[in-house]
This record gives sequence, structure tokens and C-alpha cells, in this order.
Amino acid sequence: MKEKKERALNIDPKIRIKTDVSSGSHNFHDVFIGFGDLSAVKAIFGNNLVKVLGELVVEVFPKDGFMGVSDEDGHIFASQQYINSGEKWSIYLDVIHELVHVRQFKQGMNLFDPRFAYVDRPTEIEAYVVAVEEARRIGMTEEEIFNYLEVPWITREEHVRLAKSSGVKVSGK
Repeated sequence: MKEKKERALNIDPKIRIKTDVSSGSHNFHDVFIGFGDLSAVKAIFGNNLVKVLGELVVEVFPKDGFMGVSDEDGHIFASQQYINSGEKWSIYLDVIHELVHVRQFKQGMNLFDPRFAYVDRPTEIEAYVVAVEEARRIGMTEEEIFNYLEVPWITREEHVRLAKSSGVKVSGK
């Protein structure tokens, strides 16, 4: 089996993502190790960091997919396949993105406000801005960040709009 080769980025070596996680409910710290020490995560939660991450549940589901946050109780849900075999840098940025949504949920914000398209939703833009800042900090190029923002459920035009709203330079692609 061919081993994945990832580009070296400036991700703290103490950060670990458990890659043999089973489906079911897990404590955040058991799946995403060391995230509480990141400046970006500290900035998201401030003084509530220890309490929120200590109580945060990650529900791993046994299907293909990505990550999200429940609008019922604010827990993170994640695809077992994605966590176990996705690219570390992508999962890393997605965790930071989803932690912004956890905070937003706890603040009473509507994570899925139907008045907005996905790429125009204020909660999504805020979460992507934080992830983009972290992507730059770990050494990703604008093109790599632009590519990270592309998700299967948006159009090319929406992708460009999301990039612009998130402060990412859009190349002539």
C-alpha cells in the first residue's frame, strides 16, 4: 500500500489526530490531542477553553463525509473514514473551523440560518476566516488555501465568493 506523503507544514508536533478511531462517541481530547494548546483554539474559547473542550463530544459516524457541528447540542460529528485516512493538515484546519461553530452554538447563534447560502452565512465566514488565518500560520500558500476552501456542495462561483469573503486571494483559475 502506498503511504501518503504530505507536504511539511508548521503544525506543532504535539498535535495528534487519532487515526484508528472507531465509530461512536468520544471525548474531544481522545481524538484530537493537543488542540487545547494552540493559540488559535485559545483565541476561540478564551477563559472557557478547558471547560468547553473537556465536555466536548466527538460523534464518529461510519460513513464517508467530513465534519460538522450539531445544531441540537453543539457536539462535533465526523466521518470515521475522513479522520482515519484524510490528510492531517485538512483535518487540522477542519477541527479549528468546527471549534468556531461550537463556540457560536454556545453563544446561541443559528449555525444553519436558511436566510443565507452556505458561502454567505456569517457563521461560516467567521469559521473559515479563523481556519484561513491558521492555514497561513502553518505555511500554506494562497493557492493551497483557495483549494482547501473548495467543498463538494458548492459551485465554482460560490467557491470564489467564499474565498473572497474569507480574505483569500483568488487567482485567475
